[in-house]
Amino acid sequence: MQLPATPAHTSRVGYFLSFLAFFLAVACSKSTPSEATPSTSAPASSAAAAAPAPTGLTVGFIYVGPKDDYGYNQAHAEGAKAVSSMAGVKIREEENVPETVAVQKTMESMINLDGAKLLFPTSFGYFDPHILKMAEKYPDVTFLHCGGLYNAEKHPKNVGSYFGYIDEAEYVAGVTAGLTTKTKKLGFIAAKPIPQVLRNINSYTLGARSVNPSVVTMVVFTGDWSMPVKEAEAANSLIDQGADVLTAHVDSPKVVIETAERRGVFSTGYHANQSALAPKGYLTGAEWNWQKVYSDYIEKVMKGEKWEHLVRGGFKEGFIKMSPYGAAVSEEAKKKAEEAKAKFMDGTMIVYQGPLKDNTGKEVIPAGVKQAQTDIALESMNYLVEGVKGKVN
Repeated sequence: MQLPATPAHTSRVGYFLSFLAFFLAVACSKSTPSEATPSTSAPASSAAAAAPAPTGLTVGFIYVGPKDDYGYNQAHAEGAKAVSSMAGVKIREEENVPETVAVQKTMESMINLDGAKLLFPTSFGYFDPHILKMAEKYPDVTFLHCGGLYNAEKHPKNVGSYFGYIDEAEYVAGVTAGLTTKTKKLGFIAAKPIPQVLRNINSYTLGARSVNPSVVTMVVFTGDWSMPVKEAEAANSLIDQGADVLTAHVDSPKVVIETAERRGVFSTGYHANQSALAPKGYLTGAEWNWQKVYSDYIEKVMKGEKWEHLVRGGFKEGFIKMSPYGAAVSEEAKKKAEEAKAKFMDGTMIVYQGPLKDNTGKEVIPAGVKQAQTDIALESMNYLVEGVKGKVN
């Protein structure tokens, strides 16, 4: 919200305060930097640089859920905590902000009350229309969003999008699952059948089947990002059907990992490290490394350098990482998983190449066609690969 303007009427108190403000302004004018100077501008003058007050960058982070959810929000919060130690950087955080007009109010508060010049509203649903509206209203503030696709033809220039090829880590986790399962049945609990989720399910399955071709992945879609009761029900149902390795793509896999551990089956994590929740059955997990993304952006904004509007990266770029291997992971599984990771690092791993069929028998990638990680076609994926039991619609 906007701060109220100073009243124009005068009184004895008002006259005194006005005189005092004038006196202080004259005394401090040579050492006080202008608040109107955006953080992306050129370095301040020598007079401003000599001011005793710090001239850093205030960065705002907004989360749709709690910061300690063992999932999506915790991964972003860990990144924010890491960059808070950067010289000249102050962070402001707000958790449990819904994907409604509420996030607009939070952004405005960070801008007007905290002086934030760089915002990371992290949830997918914040982008349109909320970030776009605020970006139009505050052109001197930079808004960087996780997951959305920036379109230069219709989106403001002070908006950008970042994301990671975390399906690379899902593929590696799938390798460990494929070499650990005894029943050859994996369980995947997902929120919605959108491209990013489908890509993770498919990569996980292709990784598992690369070392154990008879493995199948059974998928349950809960319908939304945070539905702990349905997630628990889905986990128990999949275990009852024979799945002995569970994973998930929901905001917080906590319930799924805990249910797997309680039922005596294995699990692989997502978003953040959930190994503390399952000391016996946790194999590894696909984690974000947002510290790398945030620090790169912050450095460029502070220096007034050009930043990219659309940023993507995987293992090679340092955007993602694996959770440490658990006690249940065999040496063979570790070896195969590390071999797969190395191929992603050197660029020789192509997960999606033809001939590739979906789980209805339809060819989705013809023979001879390769879709590398940067192929934009993968960001509109609408199928489940052969070996997955489940439906997109």
